[in-house]
Amino acid sequence: MIDQDAIWASLPVPAIVLDDSDMIVRINPAAEGFLMTSSKALIGQPVWDKLAVNAPLEEAFERARANNAPLFVNDVDVGNGERAPMQCNLQVSPLAGQAGHMLMLISPRELAGRMTQNSSVKAAAKSAIGMAEMLAHEIKNPLAGITGAAQLLSMTLSPEDLELTDLIVSESRRIVALLERVEQFGNIVAPDLKPVNLHDVLDRARRSAMLGFAAHMALVEDYDPSLPLALGDADQLLQVVLNLLKNASEAAGGKPGTIRLRTYYEQSLRVRGGDGAEKALPLQIEITDDGPGLPPEIADDVFDPFVSGRENGTGLGLALAAKIISDHDGWISVTSVPGRTVFRISLQRAVTNG
Repeated sequence: MIDQDAIWASLPVPAIVLDDSDMIVRINPAAEGFLMTSSKALIGQPVWDKLAVNAPLEEAFERARANNAPLFVNDVDVGNGERAPMQCNLQVSPLAGQAGHMLMLISPRELAGRMTQNSSVKAAAKSAIGMAEMLAHEIKNPLAGITGAAQLLSMTLSPEDLELTDLIVSESRRIVALLERVEQFGNIVAPDLKPVNLHDVLDRARRSAMLGFAAHMALVEDYDPSLPLALGDADQLLQVVLNLLKNASEAAGGKPGTIRLRTYYEQSLRVRGGDGAEKALPLQIEITDDGPGLPPEIADDVFDPFVSGRENGTGLGLALAAKIISDHDGWISVTSVPGRTVFRISLQRAVTNG
């Protein structure tokens, strides 16, 4: 005989049962993770006090309840007031045999979009690698000759003309540095996946940032002390976190600001990995800054190679971060409005003995 409680607990998307007054009467584990609150604390509470939706739904709910008809709401931002909202589809249906009760399913769309993005990041990475291999030899060798010739010329020029040769040398070196960053993008080895304490990674990144590029920022820790070990490559994850901290610091434009490093556990996130198997990504890292936010014209493409919102930016840092997280079978996303930009990394939990 099928165990209905087991089916309810196994639903992969957040599910909530509401009574005729929109009070929560039942909630599945995926919804507990989505709202980051236990069912004990949620049951008996008004759903609109616990669920933040950027659309007026109360009247639509009442019509669906009165007409005993389902309701579908697509592309709305849903959150809980504690973190950046996720774009979701909502499905609401009257609960058979219980007058006035409604079943609501929350289907995050951002997850599917990011998995598509992970595939595109890998494809873009392959293109960038091919371009680097093709162009590096053809461009770097002539640049070395140009630089050498300019340096020889500078030995016979007057001080007034040295400015021109200095410009040739400095710009040539800048192009070489860019090519080396492109080559670095393609030379990231496969991660050496082991159990990793994410708080150790974050602390290393925080200390390094505070002694260097983020000395003008306030870095606030908001860690879940019970967070289990992640499956990851500590050095590569450190590289990702340092890059995100550097971006957040630079977004402040040299002015004081605040960067919040947060960890938490959310069991509702599941993705299908490159091998076709479904993987849970319950371990969450959020890096939040209070800067001006991403330029709207690049917000959807910020993880693509050569997309940058900074003058003279190469647009490779976030692409590299996305590639590393994708190679971890993880998920990286961003939500940004003026005054609040949140980069979120979701990773697998390590399987440990004992």
